[in-house]
Amino acid sequence: MRIIDKGQGPPLVLVPGLQGRWEYFYPAVEALARAHRVITFSLCDEPGWQAPTARESGLDRFVEQILAALDDRGLTRAVICGVSFGGVVALRFAATRPDRVSALVVASTPGPGWHLKESHRRYVRSPLLSTPLFVAGVPGRLRREMAAAIPEPSARWALIGRLLALLVRAPLSPRRMAARARLIDGLDNIAECSRISAPTLLITGEAQLDHIVPSAATTGYASLIAGSHMTTLERTGHLGCITRPEAFAEAISDFLKNADVTVRSGEHAA
Repeated sequence: MRIIDKGQGPPLVLVPGLQGRWEYFYPAVEALARAHRVITFSLCDEPGWQAPTARESGLDRFVEQILAALDDRGLTRAVICGVSFGGVVALRFAATRPDRVSALVVASTPGPGWHLKESHRRYVRSPLLSTPLFVAGVPGRLRREMAAAIPEPSARWALIGRLLALLVRAPLSPRRMAARARLIDGLDNIAECSRISAPTLLITGEAQLDHIVPSAATTGYASLIAGSHMTTLERTGHLGCITRPEAFAEAISDFLKNADVTVRSGEHAA
């Protein structure tokens, strides 16, 4: 697989969300790389993969992908950070491979027992036919969040322009996104949460600005993961790692410092 390895410092694996492509999280990668060695990748169901995870199915293939990335870089363990759909994958990895996790960060992630809204379920049933309608609704869902996070219109349009350019260079697949959504529709991961022992940070945006995953869904993990901490990124909703990447990275760095999480940048697997 193509692994992005950027920056120096304690290693951190960033697991992409439903989009599946790491490129859409580039602002977060850049911000995190100022203090961490960031390891990321596109999800293993994307084209061009010669995946060592073919023996696995469902969410477990993405869990195996994290393990493969750590082994490829010779890392014993790392901070595992998942955004949205990637947060569900990160949770399972932390529950099943605790020896490889120094800390867990879960951002804007569907909570235990999360279900697709009926409108989203229609998209998932017919992803190609529903794409025009879904795309048409994006501005309305994200307008308030973008305006709150990036008040300056020129900066806001610059980000929108970069995201539109990415659609050409790194096209998204409605079918693959729909398949990933089906994997977590109604997922029961409560028992997994009880097995997580790593220091855990739950990151949300402001409740009134996240129109994709309610912030209460993410904070629902607080009562299931012992000793977990929560933080809210102000002036953003679901896309905080993109719209306010510096604040996103700072929240993670502050948490790791306060939790006294130490992972040496040169810590390698035997």
